[in-house]
Amino acid sequence: MKALVYHGPGNKSWEEKEKPVIQHPSDAIVRITKTTICGTDLHILKGDVPEVVDGRTLGHEGVGVIEETGGFVTRFKKGDHVLISCITSCGICEYCRKGMYSHCENGGWILGHLIDGTQAEYVRIPYADTSLYKIPDNSDEEALVMLSDILPTGYECGVLNGKIVPGSSVAIVGAGPIGLAALLTAQFYAPSEIIMIDPDDNRLSIAKKMGATKTINNRVEMAAEKVLSFTQNKGADTVIEAVGIPETFELCQSLVAAGGVIANVGVHGKPVNLHLEQLWGKNITITTRLVDTISTPMLMKTVQSGKLNSKQLITHRFKLFEIIRAYECFGQAAKEKSLKVILSND
Repeated sequence: MKALVYHGPGNKSWEEKEKPVIQHPSDAIVRITKTTICGTDLHILKGDVPEVVDGRTLGHEGVGVIEETGGFVTRFKKGDHVLISCITSCGICEYCRKGMYSHCENGGWILGHLIDGTQAEYVRIPYADTSLYKIPDNSDEEALVMLSDILPTGYECGVLNGKIVPGSSVAIVGAGPIGLAALLTAQFYAPSEIIMIDPDDNRLSIAKKMGATKTINNRVEMAAEKVLSFTQNKGADTVIEAVGIPETFELCQSLVAAGGVIANVGVHGKPVNLHLEQLWGKNITITTRLVDTISTPMLMKTVQSGKLNSKQLITHRFKLFEIIRAYECFGQAAKEKSLKVILSND
């Protein structure tokens, strides 16, 4: 088969690789029909995730068709259309029993990280019964790809951890796909203000169309001053960090109101400054989280019903064999005006 293979920081190639096989009776082999590229993949290629070794197939999102199942798999059969979760869950370890699938003792975030991932023609999915979701008939597969990672991530790590409630104020730093996923799902809770902050006017314009009440271009405007002016000089009740660089985490600390929450979503590859000399008496909470995907069934229902339009996050489409070009497009987001790209394996 063909796969997108990592060969160290800055190096990747679309190359021939052995097709995966069943290694454990709980495995399934899935033929990928649609996949995508995540900001985390870019972090890997920058060298921010050193656990990823030379020769690893990247990718942790996608939908496909079951090609083969191991003898322990009972919920799926050959030919089933499935959504692949970015998190692999054994379903029985201590962390899985807590609903903290991201820290599964036998899984967690392993696809495209510790085992070969979904940016390939085929992928092996361990613990298939608890790591795949059956796709209903006549579903829009492109829309459902957004449920592999970014929508649960934006919702769980940003919205739920951020404790958004009706009438509260929300500031989201970063209007990329994850920030926009947080924007879409924050609206479940009817906050009075959702302020999007980003240096890209195109992304801010998209955020406005998706429901942001205010936008700030922090390349030309003083974001902290603007947020204070929008919130009666109090700051935002919830601040969501959706970039993953020291500058944006530091900015979040200047935006949060007393008693508020900073919910970190971004993947950080470098140390950040924590200004406790300013925050020690503000009664704030800072949260971190790796997505557990506990919300995937609920989010699938909202997408299926049309209440959540996840497809609006998609801006570009490519064939799977065009993945190198797709990476160029995704990696030059400002120039290409790209959000999520879809790769189809027809």
